Amino acid sequence: MFKVTFKFESGEGITAFAASGENLLEVARKTNVAIDAPCSGNTACGKCRVKLLSGELTSQKTRHITDEEYAAGWRLACVSKVEADVEIMVPDIASAYKGRMKAADLSSPAEVKIFTEAKEQLDAAGITLKNSLELIQVSMETPSLDDTMPDVERLERAVAAATGVARVRIPYSVLKSLPDKLREADFKVQCIIRRTTRNIFVYDLFPMDVKVRAGGLVVDIGTTTVSALIIDMLNGDILAKATTGNGQIRYGADVINRIIESRKEGGQKKLQDAVIKETINPLIHTMCRNCGMKPAWIYRMCVGANTTMNHLLVGVNAEPLRTEPYIPAFFKTNAVFANDLGIDINQDAHIIIAPNIGSYVGGDITAGTLVSMIWNRPEYSVFIDLGTNGEIVFGNSDFMMSCACSAGPAFEGGDISCGMRATDGAIEACSIDAKTMEPTFSVIGDEGEKPVGLCGSGIIDVISELFRCGIISPKGKFVREGERVRHDKYGMGSYVLAFKEQAGSVKDVEITEVDIDNFIRAKGAIFSAIQTLLTSLDFDVSMVDDVYVAGGIGSGINMKNAVGIGMLPDIPLEKFHYIGNSSLSGAYAMLLSGEAERKVYELAQSMTYMELSTTPGYMDEFVAACFIPHTNSGLFPSVSQETVD
Repeated sequence: MFKVTFKFESGEGITAFAASGENLLEVARKTNVAIDAPCSGNTACGKCRVKLLSGELTSQKTRHITDEEYAAGWRLACVSKVEADVEIMVPDIASAYKGRMKAADLSSPAEVKIFTEAKEQLDAAGITLKNSLELIQVSMETPSLDDTMPDVERLERAVAAATGVARVRIPYSVLKSLPDKLREADFKVQCIIRRTTRNIFVYDLFPMDVKVRAGGLVVDIGTTTVSALIIDMLNGDILAKATTGNGQIRYGADVINRIIESRKEGGQKKLQDAVIKETINPLIHTMCRNCGMKPAWIYRMCVGANTTMNHLLVGVNAEPLRTEPYIPAFFKTNAVFANDLGIDINQDAHIIIAPNIGSYVGGDITAGTLVSMIWNRPEYSVFIDLGTNGEIVFGNSDFMMSCACSAGPAFEGGDISCGMRATDGAIEACSIDAKTMEPTFSVIGDEGEKPVGLCGSGIIDVISELFRCGIISPKGKFVREGERVRHDKYGMGSYVLAFKEQAGSVKDVEITEVDIDNFIRAKGAIFSAIQTLLTSLDFDVSMVDDVYVAGGIGSGINMKNAVGIGMLPDIPLEKFHYIGNSSLSGAYAMLLSGEAERKVYELAQSMTYMELSTTPGYMDEFVAACFIPHTNSGLFPSVSQETVD
């Protein structure tokens, strides 16, 4: 066995042990060292760069590392084998997808605006934001030799009298501490209960003088990023919000690679542990510390996630999702509780999972559709969720049709050499001077934050600006020369946004022709899916009244730039609306409102799902869209390039 020491730019280190010839990326995965591997280790992405500081690795050369970099010790972890004791430096960019857990500033109006608007719109649609959790007070007679009623029956009768519901359920978690709690409170207690038409479920007991908080947990499980809220179930207030990278990403950037990994020995458990133990539970504890909430005071949870993430979360075989006839194990389930999955909240907490409607259209879309409100309007609207998969819903109050396209992880920074999720250090907006080719950009984080890479919204801006300024051709090839435009020995071009001296990483922050090509395919998948969906119903883009764009790819999308690269249809800009993380806000509404939860189930049942892979003409539309802005320039009359002398 050889000792493998992973060192980080922060100065911290982790030591592991590996057998001779063991793959370095696999050693990192076993040790929970975060190394980005969107391609799951098949050498396609080149993002698992590490630096050999000492020792010996057997590592083949790849196109992702130059001769100079190789001589300096740079290697790809996925093609490196341990042959001796080694010391490895893991640069920040190699784990940029994960970043640090980010707690939101809830005093910022921008952080609560979307949730406030969702509540207002649902209320206007007649959906009451009232859930089944309540806080009640009950008083009981103190036991005596003349009154020997057992504690459980005494509590059941008191709760039944207070609520008017005869059947009261006392779970084991309450029963085991019941004698102590009743006597400490002199048989006068506050109870957290859940009311249904048939029974009352008692979650917890508190003395009368305790300020009781009944928490709820909302989680959006994205393929790349996981976001969460803790809310006060009694009034709907958001108490804490945080985001982090999905720990599963080290097993692949897309759902297909993760499904494949899950079928390996012990893989299903590894994927489930990565999202629960490494991602959701740390989020819970961080938010609870921030808002003074005990995890045991969280009595209900709602999850918005795509179909694959839902299967991996609950530990169900997801393999049938990726093979014909693409059948999921479930569309909806009401049978999951916190104790079943090992989630660190009240163990009797019921977990609501927003329903899936297809193999690749999941609960994140049904929850998002709820808050998009397209189901409540007569106008024809398109709802688009930009993520590793691009999901689209088209319709109005009479009908809705949905589909999903494999956009890949580019919108969340995957498949892009300097791509990263929307966290500190990510360039989220950019403009370029057409004559000097000098960039001006904004970076997520505190003032003075150095750029580390590009998140989705930044990538859209950079490619749009490069095309507008005539720096790249419609095929994404560099056609101008300058200090920031350079070519490697193979003729591959790139544009430098920040040289390493100004960047917050160990190398230049740049976008390459390979990156641009990957993104062109991603944006082409989105536009061709929109076109195919509309065409299948004999519609065209001129008949669309509104487009609602969702996705946590930055602080917002520059819609003009998204149209400029041919990702979104060329319609008046006032028709576009960015609605943020609609999966999270939709799951928030479901958790807070029983009526909203039922509405989402209704929407899922009424929505028609179209499988693009079997739809004639989709591939032709996709190929035509893999151009900036499109091979049919007539579809984008407002888009043009600047002519620079």
